[in-house]
Amino acid sequence: MTASSNSQGPKVLSVSQSSKHNFSKDQVESVLLVEGLGVDRDAHSGTTVQHVFRKRFHPTEPNLRQVHLIHAELFEELAQDGFELRPGDLGENITTRGIDLLNLPEGTLLRIGPDVVVQVTGLRNPCRQIDRFQTGLLKAVLPRDSAGKIVRKTGIMGIVLAGGRVNVDDEIRVELPAGPQRRLKCV
Repeated sequence: MTASSNSQGPKVLSVSQSSKHNFSKDQVESVLLVEGLGVDRDAHSGTTVQHVFRKRFHPTEPNLRQVHLIHAELFEELAQDGFELRPGDLGENITTRGIDLLNLPEGTLLRIGPDVVVQVTGLRNPCRQIDRFQTGLLKAVLPRDSAGKIVRKTGIMGIVLAGGRVNVDDEIRVELPAGPQRRLKCV
């Protein structure tokens, strides 16, 4: 389910989940975020790492990828290059509009709706599966900047500090961390 496009401030455009480790997630009316776990009934929910590849090698690491967020503006950017993407297609749980997610510092708090607080932990690092979804998409979401450094565009990851229901059109408030701010790294 996707929100109307006439919203003023940062909003939730869409929410998605999947109980299986599929590449894409299904759009739903709302998702329930559970403190310390992630999205209820989602394959990536848990206190320890749930990513299939990472779990094989580091099964006891803390799950810093409980919630995956992508900015809808990425889909519009990629459409200019001929890619057709809908919310949930890249496996995100929350599709946002009006927030520069990729430039938030580590530790930023995203207050979503009346109750939910997600703490930003890092960038999502896309894998080769993205090219199986649409040929050439991996290169499009991993361009290089003017200095030759890779720019990862496939969203951010976070952990749930305060649970609750997230609905389409919920307002998102950004609270930057105090003190020195650290750029996001892959988690």
